[in-house]
Amino acid sequence: MDNRYNTKPGRVFDAFNIVLLGVVGVLALLPFLFVIAGSFATEAELTRRSFFLWPEEFTLGSYEAILQTPAFLRAMATTIGVTATGTVIQLALTVCMAYPLSKRALPGRNIILSLVVFTMVFSAGMIPTFLVVKDLGLLDTWWALILPMAVNPFSLIIIKNFFQELPAELEESAKIDGASELRILWSILLPLSKPVLATFALFYAVGIWNDFMSPLLYLNDSNMWTLQMFLRQVTVASQAMLDNPDPSYIPPSQGIKFAVVVVATVPILLFYPFLQKHFAKGIMIGSVKG
Repeated sequence: MDNRYNTKPGRVFDAFNIVLLGVVGVLALLPFLFVIAGSFATEAELTRRSFFLWPEEFTLGSYEAILQTPAFLRAMATTIGVTATGTVIQLALTVCMAYPLSKRALPGRNIILSLVVFTMVFSAGMIPTFLVVKDLGLLDTWWALILPMAVNPFSLIIIKNFFQELPAELEESAKIDGASELRILWSILLPLSKPVLATFALFYAVGIWNDFMSPLLYLNDSNMWTLQMFLRQVTVASQAMLDNPDPSYIPPSQGIKFAVVVVATVPILLFYPFLQKHFAKGIMIGSVKG
């Protein structure tokens, strides 16, 4: 360890950083803990107590209400399907574009890369994008949630840089053995790219799962709504979204909002432990060399 950091001022500075970051972390975590606690609380307690981290009386009424709602189950199934399909398609298109751009001898490579970088700085905007989606006949289809953001420029450049950093001897030896470019990509480069691919698969999945603007703009049919659209409707009018056959049943409206937030957040969080070992390495790979 460097002796410069093993001094009294250095230790005081480290202790200050630990305390400061700990406080920031706790403040960031408290709202989510409150939402979880509120989802298990009764409506009376939510009305009486403005903030708590542990409910006085546990109840599953909010979760039972949303799990018995066809609109919620349909939105959950739609979100899972769109997220899984979109992540695979977006990752495949990004890889298929990044691999040829990693070849310095590719004709027009610099022009294409310049256009990619241009899209990172300038965007056409919401209305032109909507008109393109409309003219392509994608309105009221789930493809409208996937194709407009199929290739992320930042992800493309990082993956392209990663392919460039791999030893050229791997491809040369494979070509000597008669392997095609597709075979080299599938059998050699992709197995070596697990950290970076896992990282950006997580980025893509989180982006699609949390996307609210695309369903709002492109989906007019409420039967095609995603979980984020359902969450928005619940926050506006939770009672109207619940189709309980018992007219005397009054669900805990505030608890339902909390329960939907928890259900909409937890599934995507469960992916992180499986990708954690690749995340730190993958985010740094390809980010230095151009």
